Amino acid sequence: MSTPEQEPFVTLHEFVTKARENLDDNAWAYVMGGAETESAVRRNRMALDSLALRPRVLNDVSTIDCTATLFGVESRLPVFLCPVGGLEALHPDGALAVAQGATAFNVPMLLSSVSTWSPAQLLERTQNKLELVFQLYAREDADGIDLLVERSNELQLPAFCVTVDSALYSRRERDIAARFVKPWRARGEGNSAYYQAALSWKDIDRMKSNLNMPLVLKGIATHEDAQLAIDHGVDVIYVSNHGGRQLDHSVGSAEALVEIAEAVNGRAKILVDGGFCRGTDIAKALALGADGVGLGRMMCYALAADGPAGINRMLEILEEEYRTTLGLLGVQSSTQLNSSHVQSAEALQYDNPMLSAFPLLDGLIEYTT
Repeated sequence: MSTPEQEPFVTLHEFVTKARENLDDNAWAYVMGGAETESAVRRNRMALDSLALRPRVLNDVSTIDCTATLFGVESRLPVFLCPVGGLEALHPDGALAVAQGATAFNVPMLLSSVSTWSPAQLLERTQNKLELVFQLYAREDADGIDLLVERSNELQLPAFCVTVDSALYSRRERDIAARFVKPWRARGEGNSAYYQAALSWKDIDRMKSNLNMPLVLKGIATHEDAQLAIDHGVDVIYVSNHGGRQLDHSVGSAEALVEIAEAVNGRAKILVDGGFCRGTDIAKALALGADGVGLGRMMCYALAADGPAGINRMLEILEEEYRTTLGLLGVQSSTQLNSSHVQSAEALQYDNPMLSAFPLLDGLIEYTT
């Protein structure tokens, strides 16, 4: 077993610095960027930074359980790895490297439908030890989508996810200004734009009727759509603004989570992503009513820094942070977290607001390329 002095990563911010070192300007801009003014990217962190934790003392926390149940399976942490397209720009093995890291640590992974790897291939390469959820972009007609649903049923995946906040592609100005054409976006040209724009609740009803597993809708940002999702039989509400990459000036995910959790009121499971990087972030989300937290950019930093080993090590450090947070809040498990453990607070100001989770990097890592 290596000592702390021998570990290549002992803090989470070290993944960020190593990722920046390894990535070219276009790949770094893809990870860091958002839509237009990138207000939604910053609001994701601001929503988390505007929450303070309220500890309770003199509770027995000699044993702490960090595990959770996500998508009906046990996870070592109440986190999952988000679906991200173009992972090959961050590591040669792309989604396979993420799958290997997820399997080693035992957390679920969501696989984007624009990945070069299929669910069957990842399950085969991880000897069916990976808890894998397929995430669909509606880039095909009804028959094509039905075929993907059928394949997911055959693989007996724990859930099926549909992204619903991408009716139109946003203008991501870092990429546009650099004249960077993402190869995985080019593969989706043609009729795919029409199919995404035409996706409706009727399609959700059809998918739901054909699925043998829970249905997840990713990209819910209001209590009105959360209620509609429940009316249509959706099993899991996934609160997300696409990491600030779709609608500019949208509400931060942690802020949206509050009204959505109140509207759902236990009638569906709730997932959330958007700026979550630290153990304290996870505790805040679960205290506000989420069942699980998605790691997007944090996963990308770790992948670019050290591939599967980086994913596993990042999760190990996150687990240590989360266990410490639970203990200092005076709870033994995630299930004991509730709204009494958080309160509103003034967010601190940083030169680089998107990296507010890592103040030791303030001024050291450029926000722009």
